[in-house]
Amino acid sequence: MKYQPKSTNLFLLFLLSCISVHSQILVNQDRLEERIFDLAKFGLQDNGETERVAFSDADLEAHQWVISELTKMGLETHTDFAGNIVATRSGTKKNMKPIVFGSHIDRVPNGGNYDGCVGSMAALEVIQTLNENNIKTKHPLQVIIFSNEEGGVMGSRAIAGHLGKSALGVKNSTGYSMGEGIMRLGGDTTRLAEVVRKKGELAAFLELHIEQGGILEKENLDIGVVEGIVGLKWWDVEFTGFANHAGTTPMNARKNALLAAAKFIVAVNEITNSFDGAQVGTVGRIKAEPGAPNVIPGKVTASLEIRDLSSEIIQKVYQAIKTKTAEIAESSNVTVEFHPLDTTADPAIMNPEIQKIIAENAKSLGLTYKYMPSGAGHDAQDMAIIAPTGMIFVPSKGGISHSPKEFTSAKDMANGANVLLKSLLELDNTME
Repeated sequence: MKYQPKSTNLFLLFLLSCISVHSQILVNQDRLEERIFDLAKFGLQDNGETERVAFSDADLEAHQWVISELTKMGLETHTDFAGNIVATRSGTKKNMKPIVFGSHIDRVPNGGNYDGCVGSMAALEVIQTLNENNIKTKHPLQVIIFSNEEGGVMGSRAIAGHLGKSALGVKNSTGYSMGEGIMRLGGDTTRLAEVVRKKGELAAFLELHIEQGGILEKENLDIGVVEGIVGLKWWDVEFTGFANHAGTTPMNARKNALLAAAKFIVAVNEITNSFDGAQVGTVGRIKAEPGAPNVIPGKVTASLEIRDLSSEIIQKVYQAIKTKTAEIAESSNVTVEFHPLDTTADPAIMNPEIQKIIAENAKSLGLTYKYMPSGAGHDAQDMAIIAPTGMIFVPSKGGISHSPKEFTSAKDMANGANVLLKSLLELDNTME
């Protein structure tokens, strides 16, 4: 055996000790949960629940709080022209592409404290953990807290270059349009082109999120390795009949738009179920006019949403529904029109290598996991257009989401954050 000087042996021992220390670095579970509770204070109501729809005063206040937290950690932080919070931690090597991670903090009306918030607060916790352990990465690390995810993945669509001008006029429950909301958040709708990231500009993107379903909990698993995110398409379906007196118009002489819409709703359910696979079709909103109990509805607008991992399946289901709806309209003596909305999202397949890294790191932490699709849309869906992307799921208690009752335990949140942390470090070591 070749003799090694004592100094060399000591140096090797030092390197091994560094590797060992890095492999044991974990996030602070209690601090992560505390941040979730702190974020929930923005929009807190008298009933103990939080309301924080995008563009609301509570959303603006939470936005500023997140910026202050990231700034305190030493990150160069700003609001981009689409209203996204962007915070950068420098890397040690020049000209390296950033590794990006994050989620969103806006909520649906009457939503919960975990959807999007877990991934966002975990991103802050990962940065603080790296700072505390003096870990430097070769790549710059960039945290993005996306704007208005719940109202049409606005911020991530802008980054991917897919936020059309027509979307800027769409209003949410605050009464503000996307364009007005961007300006309220500190963005600038006249400079959205400057937000766009070109394909290949980022090294990778990772998002941690609650599952929003009950599969992981039901199967007693810790981590979901997301294989892909379903595509979705929305339409307004407008039925036009004739409004008339409900007492004097015979049943066989009516042009009842609401009756046709009711048959349409049943048809959506039946047709969607007639296809093999896991596609879903939903009518979640309906408006009847004039809306009086003694007037036959002359106009009804209903929503239609179809989701699947295959764009081809979405189109097949839509065409079948459209054909059947035309038959319903004719037999009901009304007309019908389908109006596509600018909220389309194409299916997104997560990067296979990043999926593998997530799974391996879950395993190294002693966590159970499974590969699974996401039935909900996420910012990762748009980021996958421009960068290799991966997504990590943690369990949702009872499969409940978009509800004040949604809950993910501190342990599950920390498990996901630790998988995120280790996956980021591995990406930093393996990617150019």
